[in-house]
Amino acid sequence: MAALGETLNFNVGVLGHIDSGKTSLAKALSTTASTAAFDKNPQSRERGITLDLGFSSFTVQPPEQLRHTGHSRLQFTLVDCPGHASLIRTIIGGAQIIDLMMLVIDVTKGMQTQSAECLVIGQIACNKMVVVLNKTDLLPENKRSAAIERMTKRMQKTLENTKFHGCPIISVAAKPGGPEAPESETAQGISELIELLKSQAYLPRRDPSGPFLMAVDHCFSIKGQGTVMTGTILSGSVSLNDNVEIPALKVTKKVKSMQMFHQPVPTAMQGDRLGICVTQFDPKLLERGLVCTPDSLQTIHAAIISVKKIPYFKGSLHTKAKFHITLGHETVMGKVMFFSVPPPHLDQEGPADHFDFGKEYLYHDSYTTKDSEVNKADGSQDDELLPKQQWALLEFEKPVTCPKLCLVIGSKLDTDIHSNTCRLAFHGVLLVGAEDKNYSETFLPKLKVFKMKHKEGQVERVNDDYSVIGRSLFKKETNIQLFVGLKVKLSTGEEGAIEGSFGQSGKFKVRIPNGLQPETKQVLGGTSKKKGKASKGDARPAKEEESRADGQPVLIVLAFKRYVFDPQKKMIQS
Repeated sequence: MAALGETLNFNVGVLGHIDSGKTSLAKALSTTASTAAFDKNPQSRERGITLDLGFSSFTVQPPEQLRHTGHSRLQFTLVDCPGHASLIRTIIGGAQIIDLMMLVIDVTKGMQTQSAECLVIGQIACNKMVVVLNKTDLLPENKRSAAIERMTKRMQKTLENTKFHGCPIISVAAKPGGPEAPESETAQGISELIELLKSQAYLPRRDPSGPFLMAVDHCFSIKGQGTVMTGTILSGSVSLNDNVEIPALKVTKKVKSMQMFHQPVPTAMQGDRLGICVTQFDPKLLERGLVCTPDSLQTIHAAIISVKKIPYFKGSLHTKAKFHITLGHETVMGKVMFFSVPPPHLDQEGPADHFDFGKEYLYHDSYTTKDSEVNKADGSQDDELLPKQQWALLEFEKPVTCPKLCLVIGSKLDTDIHSNTCRLAFHGVLLVGAEDKNYSETFLPKLKVFKMKHKEGQVERVNDDYSVIGRSLFKKETNIQLFVGLKVKLSTGEEGAIEGSFGQSGKFKVRIPNGLQPETKQVLGGTSKKKGKASKGDARPAKEEESRADGQPVLIVLAFKRYVFDPQKKMIQS
């Protein structure tokens, strides 16, 4: 590595709304264009819009804060992330290796939907940002500085409540005169931007350990050499003659040679931009995707993730709803189920990178927030009812190949792209993946998520001092045998147990071991003297019972919990 140890690679993600001028900014900044750079898609050239993670780079003298690291050159790799909303997954795919985010804003338009979404992704995946106000040449000269100042203030306000508050904001004109202008027009503010980027550079944390994983963004063949895959290493490291797997194709190949920005290298590690040459592989099979240490990725049908709602997403996140789930480099449709630890343990926090199957969890109809129904229901605005940690079970419509512990984002990509709303709904980390196709039989029963069930019926009449006859708790066709022995409570305070069915119409008998209280008997009109008359028509005694209970029927309450994935659907009472 010595030859290249002198160059430090620093990845800058260039994000922004469509047409904010990201590519021309990257072009203005860049000297060495790596193979994938600058809109290689014919479709993209026609429209002047980037459709892939373009890469390009430029090298500078290391700034003061990096002199001690022993690097003689600092190479900025510009990762030009697409502005199209439909390509959110590309941005997420690149997010893991972005050391600094450069958010490009069209100074004449300000924040737009996609710039807001980029900001959301940035907050999830990156810690540092600079904002570039581009296209200042379009502002009338006499009002230019006032307009820039106005927009700078607006941006500061937007960023106020994000982790990027107080981040540097700079203005440039990357392509004065617009796309049609002659190349001779010099960009403005670029050298100041380079100085700003230098001042923001730091020694990124790179970890060569763990399995090798590389995001390939371009694949082509070189006559007499083989097939070259270029991309960025997301984790681990790779050396000459290593075997690497292309999991999407289930193919393993040997690394014949490697290059970093046109220099041959023997090894490379996390964060590096790399070209890997392999033989006997058709480049058409892999335009983009993942390459990794053989067998290091999992292909999963379902997953348990830690989950947090994205605050800009309007609306609730409901269990059983479908979302576009992005993880690894894939986006698939998936169904969610939310859960947390049960009260009174809501404030407990477990490890963020591990899921405990030994614990019991409480099922939620939706992700719980301060405003969700759970909290409104009892009128208390109680933070104690908010779980510190929530999880989701994701069930995918088709299997996904991804690394362990990868970033997961759920979005509603079918929302109208032109509507001004954030379509990113939640994010989290993949904790456990289910690789078995029959996961509903092998994996889900291990997940102890329960629902609290609460049923109410009424006392029809007193049977004797130690039992009552109840109704309206079960449907006519319910097999009451399943409920025999379950504890119930009367609204007057007595505790009892279901003893069995009574007659054919869903009525049942409740045994009260400690006997009925005198007041209860009074409310219910003592023991029933109307047994004989009841057979003539069941309607009358019920009506009479209502009236003699002062319109206040005595309720029979049955509460139990049931595990969502218990094949036997057992009812459990503590």
